Amino acid sequence: MSRFFDVMRDRSSWLRMRREGDEGKVVYHELFFDLVFVFSIVQLSHTLAEHYSPAGIGKAIILILAVWWVWNFTTWVTNWLDPDRTPVRGLLFVLMFCGLVLSASIPDAFGEKSLLFAVTYVLMQVGRSLFAVYALRGHSPVHYLNFLRITCWLSCSAVFWLAGAFAGGEAQLFLWIAAIVIEYLSPALGFQVPGLGRSKVDDWDVLGAHMAERCALFVIICLGEALLVTGRVFAEMELSALTLSMFFAAFASTVTMWWIYFRFGQARAAQSIENANRPGVLARTVFTYAHLPIVSGIILCAVAEEFMLAHPYGATDVKMASAILAGPAIFLAGNIWIKASVAPRLPVSHLVGIGLLAAMVPVSLMVQPYQLYFAAVIILVIVALWEYLALKVIP
Repeated sequence: MSRFFDVMRDRSSWLRMRREGDEGKVVYHELFFDLVFVFSIVQLSHTLAEHYSPAGIGKAIILILAVWWVWNFTTWVTNWLDPDRTPVRGLLFVLMFCGLVLSASIPDAFGEKSLLFAVTYVLMQVGRSLFAVYALRGHSPVHYLNFLRITCWLSCSAVFWLAGAFAGGEAQLFLWIAAIVIEYLSPALGFQVPGLGRSKVDDWDVLGAHMAERCALFVIICLGEALLVTGRVFAEMELSALTLSMFFAAFASTVTMWWIYFRFGQARAAQSIENANRPGVLARTVFTYAHLPIVSGIILCAVAEEFMLAHPYGATDVKMASAILAGPAIFLAGNIWIKASVAPRLPVSHLVGIGLLAAMVPVSLMVQPYQLYFAAVIILVIVALWEYLALKVIP
């Protein structure tokens, strides 16, 4: 018991140790924390599929941005605080419970559960940042000041989250958009606060391998949701040669996205940030912003799979065509962003892939859903093979 109180008093022990060669290993508590976000991605995917309209897509974007932000900010905190220490571990468990509540409220976040979503989100964001302020005070002055600034920005956005939940209707949508804009602009503006100054990216001495692995695990969560959609819908379909072909195509789509992201992009990003002179700059670009279109693209691909497997025949409507073509395009755009940030050349294969997907738009309503989906999968495979052969020849 005395040892427990010693740990609680000695806040310097809560910090991750920065040693030579220390890459910041991801610990089991962080993986356990991620389980909640499996539920979050499932909820986001299903909500988008059920409300796939311009208004529904806009609301889904806000929710995706919020879920990514709360997960991403927690990852940044555990880059400096050690999850193996009891107080930090306790923080993760509290955030897990809040994340479960947040996820459960996603389907009705713009309805009866708007206040529950907003209050939970604000508690996670502001509460976690205040914990970091307390943990870093007197032990890491630079990061203590940085998290003070972050807390100020999150407290400002909290006003809009809560006001939107109370207002409801169109006002809620606009107030939550304002909250998202505030939060996503804040890192780019250095979390500047009058009297507290501005954070410098050189101050963010991140453990690059830790950030890369954490983001990679989130991508796996999203890919896992795509596989769950494939298996669940296929289980309810009548068995036939075409059904098996569609099932294989959906599986191949997920595997190909995994290959495109992990074969070259993720590994190079991890290596680049570890060797970067200014790792904070690269981390902010790659792990804060650039992963967002990848996550969004995979979620949209899962929605497209659900649409296609449920209604493979007949005329392809605008809703289905947009999901089938936009999902892979957004995913490739995110990979371009990451790979261009860590490599000297743009991935031409990805640009061509987006071009081919765009070329499918004029004919998308003239073919059946499964045919359009097969074409989109073939384009992804072409991109993966092109990149593999190109980088095999040009190191």
